Amino acid sequence: MSEIKICDIKKWSDAYNGSAERRLATLALSKADLNDAAYDVKGAFRMAQKFSIDIKTLPVTNQERSGRCWLFAATNVIRERIARELNLDSFELSQSYLAFWDKFERCNYFLESIIETADKPADDRNVQFILETGVHDGGQWEMFANVVRKYGLMPKDAYNETYQSSHTGSMNAALNKNLKVCAVKLRSLVASGASEAEIAEVKQKMLGAIYGFLASAYTEPPKSFTFEYVDKDGGYHAERDITPLAFAEKYAGELLRESVSIINSPTKDKPYDKTYTVRFLGNVVGGKPVVHLNLEMGEFKAAIIRQLEAGKVVWFGSDVGKFGDREKGIWDDGSYDLPSLTGLDLALSKENALDYRYSAMNHAMVITGVNLVDGKPEKWKIENSWGDKSGVKGYYVCSDSWFDDYVFQAAVEKEYLGEKAALALQEPSMLEAWDPMGTLAE
Repeated sequence: MSEIKICDIKKWSDAYNGSAERRLATLALSKADLNDAAYDVKGAFRMAQKFSIDIKTLPVTNQERSGRCWLFAATNVIRERIARELNLDSFELSQSYLAFWDKFERCNYFLESIIETADKPADDRNVQFILETGVHDGGQWEMFANVVRKYGLMPKDAYNETYQSSHTGSMNAALNKNLKVCAVKLRSLVASGASEAEIAEVKQKMLGAIYGFLASAYTEPPKSFTFEYVDKDGGYHAERDITPLAFAEKYAGELLRESVSIINSPTKDKPYDKTYTVRFLGNVVGGKPVVHLNLEMGEFKAAIIRQLEAGKVVWFGSDVGKFGDREKGIWDDGSYDLPSLTGLDLALSKENALDYRYSAMNHAMVITGVNLVDGKPEKWKIENSWGDKSGVKGYYVCSDSWFDDYVFQAAVEKEYLGEKAALALQEPSMLEAWDPMGTLAE
């Protein structure tokens, strides 16, 4: 290893003090955030919310202080179809209902993963991944589908928010500490040679305590409900004593059966037109595995555009921590000039951004429109779940160049994949638990 030499510091200091660009940067950064100082208004002017395809949607939702974006985005996709079918101008599905069952199932998934790896040392990388990941709010499309297939759906007014459901930090902290206590006990039981029946009995008691805690935090979910609604013409309707599973099958069953998770991961370990799954990525034991079909970006976009052209919005996952402005509602790398401000080399391909852990999916939203110029996308309209006080009444726009670099996943119906739909049926290759394609949207 080579140490920093004093003579080098003098050389660098002289270069800094002799640079007009560094002096201007010092002035700009003295009282401004780095991204604010690098903001390029000329680039932002191109991000007006005008689109050639613009699907009108219901008012935006608000996940509050929770990481349930993937559930909000998924239910926002489904509610549009329900609202269109029933002629509604206002409607929301219960994200809390799904979050309750996801959280409970995720605890079981965690405990089963601990038992499965109990023969490995505590510092084994897989064991460490399980323990560090624990149970939190994030998820992916197929995890949403697994919860719905097992527990169904219901309207929000049948199972609304509690403080804990929309402020999940303390609840998650308590739950994860308990799960580590459970992990210690289960691994000790396995090490002592306990039988499968003895281990299962202890695990059942653990799950019983967890269920009670979650029911206290969310209130216990109802077994059935009355679906009441008033349509745009003022007509009152009621479907009485309907179960969540019956409701889900009636209003969302076909969508769940037909949707495919597509990704764009231009890394050497994931050839295009192949499917992939990720070790220890899931929530419902016995549910369908999370499977991604990796597509070249042109094909990825084309499938999304075909679904938008059919008047259907699209669930997608991206990295919203890059080149964004909540106040103006934009994500655009062209609206910021960080290299000029910093003097740093910041060029990083999407492949290297994934391999070197600079970027990965961290937030799920809904694509509701796109502006096509000569048949090619220029910018995309996005429905977020951060309430109507951010962006333009909760809606955002992203440039196509930002889309290329920071969009990683989408859920698209098979018919809009064209001939690529058949590829989704192939046996997936297994990726390691810490692969970037296993990150969860929050």
